[in-house]
Amino acid sequence: MITHIHSTHIPVKDQDAAVDFYVNTLGFVVTMDNQVSPDMRWITVSAPGAQTNLALMSASCVGPVQEHTGIAFVSDDIDADYVKLTAAGVKFKSAPVLEPWGDKGVHFCDPDGNEFYLNGPAK
Repeated sequence: MITHIHSTHIPVKDQDAAVDFYVNTLGFVVTMDNQVSPDMRWITVSAPGAQTNLALMSASCVGPVQEHTGIAFVSDDIDADYVKLTAAGVKFKSAPVLEPWGDKGVHFCDPDGNEFYLNGPAK
Protein backbone atom coordinates (compact mmCIF):
# COMPACT_ATOMS: atom_id res chain seq x y z
CA MET A 1 0.00 0.00 0.00
CA ILE A 2 1.04 3.58 -0.50
CA THR A 3 2.35 5.08 2.74
CA HIS A 4 3.06 8.72 1.87
CA ILE A 5 4.04 11.16 -0.85
CA HIS A 6 7.79 11.17 -1.50
CA SER A 7 8.07 14.52 -3.26
CA THR A 8 6.63 17.12 -5.54
CA HIS A 9 8.76 19.32 -7.73
CA ILE A 10 9.15 23.06 -7.45
CA PRO A 11 10.72 24.81 -10.46
CA VAL A 12 13.54 27.16 -9.48
CA LYS A 13 15.90 29.39 -11.45
CA ASP A 14 18.94 28.86 -9.18
CA GLN A 15 19.07 25.66 -7.13
CA ASP A 16 21.68 26.95 -4.68
CA ALA A 17 19.66 30.11 -4.01
CA ALA A 18 16.54 27.96 -3.57
CA VAL A 19 18.31 25.72 -1.04
CA ASP A 20 19.39 28.83 0.85
CA PHE A 21 15.77 30.10 1.03
CA TYR A 22 14.16 26.80 2.00
CA VAL A 23 16.84 25.88 4.56
CA ASN A 24 17.93 29.21 6.03
CA THR A 25 14.62 31.10 5.78
CA LEU A 26 11.91 28.44 6.11
CA GLY A 27 13.92 26.09 8.35
CA PHE A 28 13.75 23.04 6.09
CA VAL A 29 16.54 20.43 5.87
CA VAL A 30 18.25 19.05 2.77
CA THR A 31 17.25 15.40 2.44
CA MET A 32 19.08 14.66 -0.82
CA ASP A 33 21.52 16.46 -3.12
CA ASN A 34 22.79 14.45 -6.09
CA GLN A 35 24.21 15.42 -9.47
CA VAL A 36 22.24 13.00 -11.66
CA SER A 37 23.75 14.12 -14.96
CA PRO A 38 25.67 17.14 -16.22
CA ASP A 39 22.33 18.90 -16.79
CA MET A 40 20.34 17.65 -13.79
CA ARG A 41 20.87 18.01 -10.05
CA TRP A 42 18.30 16.30 -7.77
CA ILE A 43 17.84 18.26 -4.54
CA THR A 44 15.08 17.57 -2.04
CA VAL A 45 14.22 19.47 1.12
CA SER A 46 11.61 18.91 3.79
CA ALA A 47 10.32 20.34 7.01
CA PRO A 48 12.20 18.68 9.90
CA GLY A 49 10.74 15.23 10.57
CA ALA A 50 8.44 15.27 7.52
CA GLN A 51 8.23 12.38 5.07
CA THR A 52 7.20 14.47 2.06
CA ASN A 53 9.91 16.39 0.23
CA LEU A 54 10.03 19.30 -2.17
CA ALA A 55 12.29 18.59 -5.13
CA LEU A 56 13.96 21.87 -6.07
CA MET A 57 14.26 21.30 -9.81
CA SER A 58 15.87 23.52 -12.38
CA ALA A 59 13.06 25.24 -14.27
CA SER A 60 14.80 24.20 -17.49
CA CYS A 61 14.07 20.55 -16.56
CA VAL A 62 10.48 20.83 -15.33
CA GLY A 63 8.92 23.93 -16.82
CA PRO A 64 7.87 27.36 -15.58
CA VAL A 65 7.28 28.69 -12.09
CA GLN A 66 3.98 27.57 -10.57
CA GLU A 67 1.92 30.58 -9.61
CA HIS A 68 -0.29 28.31 -7.49
CA THR A 69 1.55 25.15 -6.44
CA GLY A 70 -1.41 23.72 -4.54
CA ILE A 71 0.95 23.01 -1.64
CA ALA A 72 -0.09 23.99 1.88
CA PHE A 73 2.24 24.02 4.87
CA VAL A 74 1.09 23.77 8.49
CA SER A 75 2.26 26.06 11.29
CA ASP A 76 1.57 25.55 14.97
CA ASP A 77 1.74 29.34 15.51
CA ILE A 78 0.89 31.08 12.25
CA ASP A 79 0.94 34.61 13.69
CA ALA A 80 4.45 34.20 15.13
CA ASP A 81 5.68 32.49 11.96
CA TYR A 82 4.20 35.26 9.82
CA VAL A 83 6.12 37.89 11.82
CA LYS A 84 9.36 35.86 11.79
CA LEU A 85 9.19 35.01 8.08
CA THR A 86 8.19 38.54 7.08
CA ALA A 87 11.26 39.84 8.94
CA ALA A 88 13.35 37.28 7.02
CA GLY A 89 12.09 38.70 3.71
CA VAL A 90 9.33 36.24 2.80
CA LYS A 91 6.71 37.91 0.59
CA PHE A 92 3.17 37.29 1.86
CA LYS A 93 0.02 38.27 -0.04
CA SER A 94 -1.60 39.54 3.19
CA ALA A 95 -1.53 38.99 6.93
CA PRO A 96 -3.01 35.68 8.13
CA VAL A 97 -6.81 35.72 8.00
CA LEU A 98 -9.45 33.64 9.74
CA GLU A 99 -10.80 31.15 7.20
CA PRO A 100 -14.42 29.92 7.07
CA TRP A 101 -13.34 26.48 8.35
CA GLY A 102 -11.91 28.02 11.56
CA ASP A 103 -8.14 28.04 10.89
CA LYS A 104 -5.99 30.99 9.92
CA GLY A 105 -4.22 31.06 6.58
CA VAL A 106 -2.06 33.15 4.29
CA HIS A 107 -0.44 32.79 0.86
CA PHE A 108 3.28 33.43 0.32
CA CYS A 109 5.82 33.09 -2.48
CA ASP A 110 9.36 31.79 -2.68
CA PRO A 111 11.99 33.95 -4.42
CA ASP A 112 11.12 32.33 -7.78
CA GLY A 113 7.42 33.24 -7.48
CA ASN A 114 6.09 29.77 -6.60
CA GLU A 115 3.05 30.31 -4.39
CA PHE A 116 2.29 28.31 -1.23
CA TYR A 117 -0.35 28.42 1.50
CA LEU A 118 0.46 28.53 5.22
CA ASN A 119 -2.29 27.17 7.50
CA GLY A 120 -2.44 27.31 11.27
CA PRO A 121 -4.88 27.14 14.14
CA ALA A 122 -6.73 30.28 15.19
CA LYS A 123 -5.72 31.09 18.73
